[in-house]
Amino acid sequence: MKKKEKAALVQEILDKHFPDPPIPLEHKDNYTLLIAVLLSAQCTDARVNLTTPALFKKASTPKQMIKLSIEEIEDIIRPCGLAPAKSKAIWNLSRQLIDKHGGKVPGNFEDLEALPGVGHKTASVVMAQGFGKPAFPVDTHIHRCAKRWTLSSGKNVVQTEKDLKKLFPEDSWIKLHLQIIYFARKFCPAKAHDKKNCPICSKIC
Repeated sequence: MKKKEKAALVQEILDKHFPDPPIPLEHKDNYTLLIAVLLSAQCTDARVNLTTPALFKKASTPKQMIKLSIEEIEDIIRPCGLAPAKSKAIWNLSRQLIDKHGGKVPGNFEDLEALPGVGHKTASVVMAQGFGKPAFPVDTHIHRCAKRWTLSSGKNVVQTEKDLKKLFPEDSWIKLHLQIIYFARKFCPAKAHDKKNCPICSKIC
């Protein structure tokens, strides 16, 4: 089976199991989405969703956020891990949004990736889920599945992203990103993976 044929079958199976995948991180606008995605680094979405209500109750805009001290932010977000670095990034990016972007989250990769603590994956999530612009954020789940399904032999997420973008239609990237994450968690985990009962691996691996 050629890669394009595999990709088409993967998409068909994903559409069957997760036809309308919800955005897993709770947010109310692009700023709160950006903060939630930043907090999700090396942390589960569930943990982030338990933590952000307390933070956003105190500060849900850049102007409100910079009124808090970095220590106050750190204290609230500690359950998400990496709190010292994340709290500094949240405060500094909020300051930069005010100084350079009128308090608004920019809708392009260059400006997003220039924000403190914002890498390509975080920017991709905001572009896709916040602005609805074609992007294919690749996390460890997607990287693992792409390799397992032999859709990519990329040794890093950058190469995996390039490979997947070539195989799938651009208008499906945003949905696919979420579908693969949900599928990976339910059927295709890193450990104790049951290949025979995995709807995709049982057919193409």
